[in-house]
Amino acid sequence: MSSLFRRLIDARGVAVAPSVLAADFARLEQEIRAVEAAGADCLHLDVMDGNFVPNITFGPLVVEAIARLTKLPLITHLMILNPGKYVEPFVEAGSGAVSFHWEAMPSGHEDVIEKIRRLGCDAGIAVNPDTPLAAVEHLLPAIDLLLVMTVFPGFGGQSFIPGALGKAAEAARARGARGLRFVIEVDGGIKPENARLVREAGAEIVVAGTAIFRSPDYAAAVAAIRA
Repeated sequence: MSSLFRRLIDARGVAVAPSVLAADFARLEQEIRAVEAAGADCLHLDVMDGNFVPNITFGPLVVEAIARLTKLPLITHLMILNPGKYVEPFVEAGSGAVSFHWEAMPSGHEDVIEKIRRLGCDAGIAVNPDTPLAAVEHLLPAIDLLLVMTVFPGFGGQSFIPGALGKAAEAARARGARGLRFVIEVDGGIKPENARLVREAGAEIVVAGTAIFRSPDYAAAVAAIRA
């Protein structure tokens, strides 16, 4: 399995992925240029449908616009029902990885993962704070990315749930024991004050939204989260 993001981690160590949801969309191009200059490694794009989560954000057209603005790899995080129906336009829009939620469908996760990878994109599975790793353990050999949520999805700026971090550490142990290569991404309420705990738990891609885009110094925030 050759993963764009595994290669990134192997080359750079811990990666910082600003969550574009927290950016000023009236100045989106300037915001993206600013986090690029600040040392961001990739961008995290939260797609919400108003059904799986009680919020609506953006679709493939915005992802495609962002892809034209940056050379940073894009992780598109689908917080939507029926993700298999929509992965193709998000891949075509320029996503480097597409992750979808285990909780968003009762079955067929393997088929969606296979479809994403067949389209030439890294495939990820996301799990909510109250979903045990055991629910997705059978999928770990097939994925490129495991997204561990440390908030319940739907809105930015929520408070970090430290108890969810145990899942990242458990996934890191399982990966080592089974000789797997998936990347561990952690998202939700992360800021410089708790980023060390997140990294020590095994996170290789650390997502931060308001901690970066509401900071007066983006470069300092990225450096503090990466540390």
